Amino acid sequence: MAGVSLDTVRKIYAGNVEAVKGVSLGIEDGSFCVLVGPSGCGKSTLLRMIAGLETISGGEVKIGDRVVNEIEPADRDIAMVFQNYALYPHMSVYDNMAYGLKNRKTPKDEIEKRVKEAARILAIESFLERKPRALSGGQRQRVAMGRAIVRKPQVFLFDEPLSNLDAKLRVQMRVEIKRLQRALGVTSIYVTHDQVEAMTLSDKLVVMSGGQIEQVGSPSEVYRRPETRFVATFIGSPPMNILPGKVEGNGRVSIGGQSLSVSDMRDGLAVGSDIEVGLRPEDVRAGATGQLSMNVDFVEELGATQLFHGKLGGADFIVQAPTGQIAADAKQLSLSIDPANVHLFDPQTTKRLGKA
Repeated sequence: MAGVSLDTVRKIYAGNVEAVKGVSLGIEDGSFCVLVGPSGCGKSTLLRMIAGLETISGGEVKIGDRVVNEIEPADRDIAMVFQNYALYPHMSVYDNMAYGLKNRKTPKDEIEKRVKEAARILAIESFLERKPRALSGGQRQRVAMGRAIVRKPQVFLFDEPLSNLDAKLRVQMRVEIKRLQRALGVTSIYVTHDQVEAMTLSDKLVVMSGGQIEQVGSPSEVYRRPETRFVATFIGSPPMNILPGKVEGNGRVSIGGQSLSVSDMRDGLAVGSDIEVGLRPEDVRAGATGQLSMNVDFVEELGATQLFHGKLGGADFIVQAPTGQIAADAKQLSLSIDPANVHLFDPQTTKRLGKA
C-alpha cells in the first residue's frame, strides 16, 4: 500500500486555460480521501492526472516513494473505477474481472483465486458466468470494483462511480464501498459532486472550487468550521444561511437591526464594519422568545424534518426542525441560536473571521 502526495500540481489546457491551479495535498496510506466540488472545479482532472490519463503541466505527483509524472498509467500500480463501468459487453463477469491479470501474464490458478475471492467479497459469485447486459446497474458497479480489487493495487481511484445509479441504490453502494475500503485498507481517492456522499465516505475531505483547494479536513471539521463562504454553503444540506451584518463590538453582530451574540469572533474587528453572518438551518431554535425574528413564506415537508423558508432581516432564511416541533401554519418565528454556532465571514475575501 502507499500514500499519495501532490506538490503544486497544475493543469493548463490550450488557450492558457488553467483547470488545476497549483494543488498541494498529502493523502495518507490506507485513508479514504474524497475530492468534492461543483462541476468544472478541477476534481476529475486532478484524479486523472494521478491516474496518468491526463498529462501534468506542472508540479509533482508521487505514489508511495515514486514520482509518477512520466510513468504510464499501467505502471503506476493503481486501479480506477469509472461512472460508466467500462465493462466489455461480450465478456462474462469472470473474464471482465480477469482481463487485466491475463494481460499481465498472471498464472491461471492465481487469477482464479483472486477473481473468486473478489466475487465473494462483493457478493457476485452467482453472476460470474453472466454478461454485463444481464446485470443491474448496481451489479455492474460491483463487477467494476471487483476488476479493480483483483489487481491488488497500491491505490484505488473512483471517478463519480455512483452517479448513474438511482437514489436508493446510491445509498446502498455508498455503504458497501466504505465497508470494502476499510476491509482492504487500500488508499482510496474518490471524486464526487455530491456533498452527502463526500461527507459519509471520507476520512479526509477536500473541497475544491475554481481549480484550487478551498479546505481540507475531516468531514466534521469542514462542516463545523468552514474556512470560506463557499465551503459553508456547499457543505451541508440545506446549505448554511448567509446574511449581511455589521460588527457591534463586545462579541455581538447585528442582522437587519437584530442583535446576535458571537463566541468565535476575531479580535480587532472594527465596530460598524460590514460582515457576513452564517447560521446553519439546524442550529437555529424556534421558541416563545429569541434574539431573531423571521417571517415564514412556506414550509417544505421532508418526513422526519420540516424546512421553514422565509425572510430574516430582508434576506432569505431557512430553519430546519423535527416535524411537529413548530406549527406548520406558523407565519412568524422567534429564533434563538447558541453563540458558538454563529459563523462570520469577510465580505471581500469570503474567508472565515473566527479566532485563530
